[in-house]
Amino acid sequence: MSRLREKYNSIAPTLKEELNIENVMNTPKLEKIVISVGAGEEGKDSKLIANMVDTITNIAGQKAVVTVAKKSVAGFKAREGAPSGIKVTLRGERMYNFLDKLISIALPRVKDFRGVPRKGFDGRGNYNFGLDEQLMFPEVDYDSIMKTHGMNIVIVTNTENDKEAFTLLEKLGMPFAKGRK
Repeated sequence: MSRLREKYNSIAPTLKEELNIENVMNTPKLEKIVISVGAGEEGKDSKLIANMVDTITNIAGQKAVVTVAKKSVAGFKAREGAPSGIKVTLRGERMYNFLDKLISIALPRVKDFRGVPRKGFDGRGNYNFGLDEQLMFPEVDYDSIMKTHGMNIVIVTNTENDKEAFTLLEKLGMPFAKGRK
């Protein structure tokens, strides 16, 4: 069992009490984490896409998949069936391992890191934020990278309330930026 899952199990009763939740099944918990990368202009280069897939696979610990465009859009120079991005969905133990690695190893390695923004909640209890480059993760070998790229991370919770999701993530150790709530 991962360190973060053990931490969740220890804070769940206090979380239930603090948020005045009557049913234990309504206690906020993590459902999944989705890591995604937009291909953009790099979608035309199959070697670069393969390199990005390998990088995200190493970071997540699970095979990443290439997403393809469903329609052709001339304004975006997108062709139907052309690669448009890469994504991986983590659940269970891999989700907790990734979040633990993100909070305790990767984010502290960011230069001038002041915390993740508080405004990343979507109104339904999910938290979104972006990272500028993949080099902050220890699994990434700098010499094997063809091009640096960012990524978007979505943390999905079972609650419909941003306040409850914020409290859950804060108790798990997510380093939110200081400032107004």
